[in-house]
Amino acid sequence: MRYVRFLHDGTPYLGTREGNKIRILGEESIESLLAAGIDLETYAGTRGGGKLVDEADVAYLPVVEHPAKIFCIGLNYADHTKESKYEQPAYPTIFPRYDTSLVGHGQPIVRPRVSDSLDFEGELAVVLKRGGRHIRKEDALDCVAGYALFNDGSVREYQFLSPQWTVGKNFDATGAFGPELVTASEVPPAARGLRLETRLNGEVVQSASTDDMIFDIPTLISVISEAITLEPSDVIVTGTPAGIGWARTPKLLMRAGDVCEISVTGFATLRNPIADEN
Repeated sequence: MRYVRFLHDGTPYLGTREGNKIRILGEESIESLLAAGIDLETYAGTRGGGKLVDEADVAYLPVVEHPAKIFCIGLNYADHTKESKYEQPAYPTIFPRYDTSLVGHGQPIVRPRVSDSLDFEGELAVVLKRGGRHIRKEDALDCVAGYALFNDGSVREYQFLSPQWTVGKNFDATGAFGPELVTASEVPPAARGLRLETRLNGEVVQSASTDDMIFDIPTLISVISEAITLEPSDVIVTGTPAGIGWARTPKLLMRAGDVCEISVTGFATLRNPIADEN
């Protein structure tokens, strides 16, 4: 099943995509359904035939608007670690994102007025349907509700002002999330073997297989749960491969008028224009 969250005539809805149409299911959010323990694999089938609206008449919202928590994983592809001139860590590099930084598919990623160093990072995100502590790797995939695409837009100047990266990863409207939540049954186990690509103005700037992750999805779920109680609607953004603009000579940074696209095999493309902060 493929769920989308959107505005239509000013009202936020949950729906499913059917070609260039969206079927309205109701006003529930993904996070509210997950918190209630509702199975997303079967939920849409229980709702009957809702109204169909044209995709052109909706404004996409982040597919999960208010996750319980967002964990981002840095340095999870060896080629990206190398281009960033870090030693490859033996433990996942984990930092938070906050929901005020999220934007939906088709909505502008905003370059802040205080910096011109807005960079792209195409990633695959995991949304959890259940959590807990000390989750075993062999049980971790039982916690996954589905997957979505993420652009971990990074304000590099602020990211590197201190040893931790949180501020540079949390400017408002820099994290694009969507366009759809693809439930786990439609994705290979642990999302292995998928091609992840980022395109800036139509040019491929990042391309890798999800098999290249150093810490795979079961490992990430298990390791995080050693320290932190995982909850329904938690999101894990699993890291970006090589090709970031900051590592290039000359640097390739996102400017107003650019369009950045993230694609993964079998998923609808996440596409966002870039705009300057007013």
